[in-house]
Amino acid sequence: MKRYFFLPIIILLFSCAEKRTPADMVILGGNIYTANKDNSMVEAVAVIDDKIVYAGNVAGVEKFKDESTQLLDLEGKTMTPGFIEGHAHFFGVGYFELDLDLMKAKNYDEIVEMVRLAAEKAEPGQWILGRGWHQDKWDHLPENMIQGFQTHDRLSAVSPNNPVALEHASGHAVQVNAKAMEIAGVNQLSKESARAISEEGGEIIRDKNGNPTGIFNELATGLIYKHMPVADDERDRQAIDLAIKACLRNGITSFHDAGVTRRNIELFRQAKRNGLLGVRLYLMLGGDDKALVHEWLKRGPEIDSTNWLTIRSIKLYCDGALGSRGAWLLEPYTDRVDFYGMSTLSMDSVVKISRLGLKNGFQVCSHAIGDRANREILDRYEIAFKENSEVIDHRFRIEHAQHLHPNDIPRFAQLGVLPAMQAVHMSSDRPWAIDRLGEKRIKDGAYMWQSLLKTGAKVINGTDAPVEPINPIASFYASVSRRTLKGEPEGGYEAEEKMTREQALISYTLDAAYGAFEEKIKGSIEVGKLADFTIFSQDIMTVEENDLLKTEVMMTVVGGKILFKK
Repeated sequence: MKRYFFLPIIILLFSCAEKRTPADMVILGGNIYTANKDNSMVEAVAVIDDKIVYAGNVAGVEKFKDESTQLLDLEGKTMTPGFIEGHAHFFGVGYFELDLDLMKAKNYDEIVEMVRLAAEKAEPGQWILGRGWHQDKWDHLPENMIQGFQTHDRLSAVSPNNPVALEHASGHAVQVNAKAMEIAGVNQLSKESARAISEEGGEIIRDKNGNPTGIFNELATGLIYKHMPVADDERDRQAIDLAIKACLRNGITSFHDAGVTRRNIELFRQAKRNGLLGVRLYLMLGGDDKALVHEWLKRGPEIDSTNWLTIRSIKLYCDGALGSRGAWLLEPYTDRVDFYGMSTLSMDSVVKISRLGLKNGFQVCSHAIGDRANREILDRYEIAFKENSEVIDHRFRIEHAQHLHPNDIPRFAQLGVLPAMQAVHMSSDRPWAIDRLGEKRIKDGAYMWQSLLKTGAKVINGTDAPVEPINPIASFYASVSRRTLKGEPEGGYEAEEKMTREQALISYTLDAAYGAFEEKIKGSIEVGKLADFTIFSQDIMTVEENDLLKTEVMMTVVGGKILFKK
């Protein structure tokens, strides 16, 4: 009897297997780059709910279509996996659109005029806030410069009654006016506190008479920030909304937030509960809040099964920025020969948090720009790894890894440490970085993408927004051209360190997902992964290099839903 019933059962099962649930969306009609391990292309993709159920040829997708399926015809455009912002600051992106945007100011005169206009509209005593100035990018410098920075006098003149705080593009320095320094209690007589700040990893720039010039560098910025108004819930929610819209406009479907506060986490949770996120977040706990870090180390990681909000890493701030001369160097600055930059966190703390991270399931992500900071952190990571050798897949990261000693380049792959490098920083910084480091250090160790890749390291790309604009096309262009966004120089700076286009795509998709332990659910167009896609106006993999920056994001799809359409 069993023989007679077995064949019909097989036929029935085969028929069920052949019958497909209709897809919610089918995408075809353009160049679709999967970014999988084979760097293959497909003709069509089918999506059910928020997952990819098919990626292949047009003939094969037909069985997923019926009258209810949404058909998305790319009309010759190019689709990739959703781009992942590998290192940026979510609230910073939002607040950048709320405060004075100083990034496009051509010189200090324009900044002073922006502050003057803002002061005219402000209530007495209201703080005037802005971000994005960078003295090395101005078309001319003011006459009065001290240690490479402008002074506060002109700001104070146009805003005598309103405190002004203007953050450097790097986020590692702030310029303030006399009113803000008065509120902070910083004056010619406050030299003892200035010495203490210097010892801790910060600096108040002063003139030859000991008067503060209005520039506060690294940890000294805290003297100002603690007096600035605390954001209210409404303004924070507005910042989240603006940041989400900015991400989606720019094709960003996932975002690694490099340093969040307790308050940030709660606001993100509220947005998730209300279904308002729209962008998938991977959060790094801000290491400057020791209580927050130790609370989470006891609690353990929070990995979101819905793939919207995951917390499993810790961000440590270990040195400053090159623009403010805070990056910690092995040799002194070429343009300030008495200064090496500074560490902003003790290396004992780095090894301690690294040990605890390994024991409690947390990734550690350390900010390091200078070659000494990178070496010191690699040394501390190595100590922690040897002591916790049972932890194989730690995926510790160094954020930025901009300037490396040649001896340290192979150590990333050897130790399994991921360099999270924002290629657009090279495009933006290289013209003046040579003044800070000199030609030899630039050529031997600055922005060493290809050298790192050749050793087997996985490079994670991004923009560090709002330090740079969040537009990934600019960073993709910098990755493959090593030019400024003005197209200079012809052939690129240190051209041997360019990424190929395939490497650049992977750095923004699959390897960025790997950097968050998420390569099994995102980062490539493969069956079973999340249906997150970025659709571009032209083929970023083949278009002439000179035309890459003309590329526009035409559509952003997150979880199978079109959340942005140009």
